[in-house]
Amino acid sequence: MRKLIYGFSVTLDGYINDRDGNIDWSNPDDELHQFHNDRYRDIEISLHGRRLYELMAEYWPHVPEDAPPIQREFAGLWTSKPKVVFSRTLTEVHWNSTLVSENAVEEVRKLKAGGDGVMEVGGASLAASLIPHGLIDEYQIFLMPVILGGGTPFLPLLDKRIQLRLTETKHFNTAVMHRYLLD
Repeated sequence: MRKLIYGFSVTLDGYINDRDGNIDWSNPDDELHQFHNDRYRDIEISLHGRRLYELMAEYWPHVPEDAPPIQREFAGLWTSKPKVVFSRTLTEVHWNSTLVSENAVEEVRKLKAGGDGVMEVGGASLAASLIPHGLIDEYQIFLMPVILGGGTPFLPLLDKRIQLRLTETKHFNTAVMHRYLLD
């Protein structure tokens, strides 16, 4: 069965973007960017919610020729990586993406059962729909030294507790990663 990872840059107060949807505070330095590039290389399928897909599609397929090599590398990884985009409003997706407009929970269950690799989920709303069903196997939090005071929370409100086990902590110059597995 495929493993599903939910990872994001998160502010000290638990947000993945500010009240206007901006993520300009999360700009990784080269060390952290390379870590994400290497991590993304190991992902078999990337699951995107609509907002994250639109944000990524706005920039990564159009990275300028004079962008730093580390960004050009990620652009190539992102555009070629198989992606499943969950949206009820989009009518088409590009860059090796498949559009799913119905029942994300059931589709993710099928994707998990369809192989033994690693998938990632990107987008807090999409992850929030999967977390209560126990579909996330690993959480990777990249804690950034900023407090926003509002925005989109990394985790949804839940009806019951989910017990996790800290398995790794990694320090970067601009963030601290905490890796948690279901207990």
